Amino acid sequence: MTALRPERESDASYGEQPYGASGAPGAPGGFGDSYAGGAPYEASYEPYEAQYEAPYEPPYEPLGGEPFDPPAAASVTPAAPVTPTNPTNPPTPAAPVAPIDEETVALRIPEPPERMVGGESLSASAASSASSATGTPTGGRAARRKAAKRRHGRHGGASEPEASLDALESAAEGKPLSRVEARRQERARKPGPAVVASRAIGEVFITTGVLMLLFVTYQLWWTNVRAHAQADKETSSLQDGWASGQRNPGSFEPGQGFAILHIPKLDVVVPIAEGVSNKKVLDRGMVGHYGEGELKTAMPDAKTGNFGLAGHRNTHGEPFRYINKLKPGDAIVVETQDEYFVYKMASVLPVTSPSNTSVLNPVPPGSGFTEPGRYITLTTCTPEFTSKYRLIVWGKMVEERPRSKGKPDALVE
Repeated sequence: MTALRPERESDASYGEQPYGASGAPGAPGGFGDSYAGGAPYEASYEPYEAQYEAPYEPPYEPLGGEPFDPPAAASVTPAAPVTPTNPTNPPTPAAPVAPIDEETVALRIPEPPERMVGGESLSASAASSASSATGTPTGGRAARRKAAKRRHGRHGGASEPEASLDALESAAEGKPLSRVEARRQERARKPGPAVVASRAIGEVFITTGVLMLLFVTYQLWWTNVRAHAQADKETSSLQDGWASGQRNPGSFEPGQGFAILHIPKLDVVVPIAEGVSNKKVLDRGMVGHYGEGELKTAMPDAKTGNFGLAGHRNTHGEPFRYINKLKPGDAIVVETQDEYFVYKMASVLPVTSPSNTSVLNPVPPGSGFTEPGRYITLTTCTPEFTSKYRLIVWGKMVEERPRSKGKPDALVE
């Protein structure tokens, strides 16, 4: 409360003395004396009114707990004029006036506290608008569950927005999720049958693609690496045996190497083994001699005949891959333990059936040869990477040179 004014504290000057003693006109020092002396009535009370010129600022605190700053216009009620009949009427301070609400002057409902969701502040108006938009009650958890039961029946689950809001509130408060909320989240994370099926099909496709890539890599790269290594080993073994004077018999076992084929234009140096078996000869990077059964052909040292050879065009060393690039006159050399046999390329048959064995005849039809002689026949698959047809290249022997005389000119150039 505001302290009493000094004039009100000294009640003896006004209340204890009779009016006529000191306040009557004409008494010495009294009220009437100063008035009768000609001094203006207001002048005698000038010190009293000067202290009320400043606005009155009471330490008013409203219910909200914050200091209230009343308007300057309503801070002080002007004091009533003091008259001789009312000498003890000091001005009464006016009560603080609250700011007038432009909308209403009725009682106001305090704003509800803000809610924290997901680490962010959610005001009451935002919560109300979110509640009206999603149909989710903004009360406590019990109120929301009751509202969900009213909407979905006793055993009906809460709606998705409500479940999400519960999970957000629990995460924001740092509380563990309830079993119901944990089950909801687990069901939401569990993929459906369509997703599971699509994932399984995708994994099958990926696995198949990887296996196919590995198979292609094996066929096109690894088989060549392995076949080249085996062929080089067989070539070195033959050359070492010849250098040591080891004699080879007149006939050879299937898979046994006995000569070396040179095609200088294609930079081919590959051993020749007996037979055309894939496992024993061709897949090991070597060239096979048709020397068995009905397809048996002559050896290079025969006086007449057709020396027939077979080799892979793709994979497993692919020694005959580019024989289609040979031109008439290109050299084909067969090296044995005792001699070099030099052939010149004569003709080519680009495509023929695999069953056309006549190309191995002593005088093959379509080769351009008309009489028996010493010929060579190279056979391989065509087109590339298939075995549907056969490609045939024929050559005619033009030189027989003993090893003691050195290499022929076709290998020296």
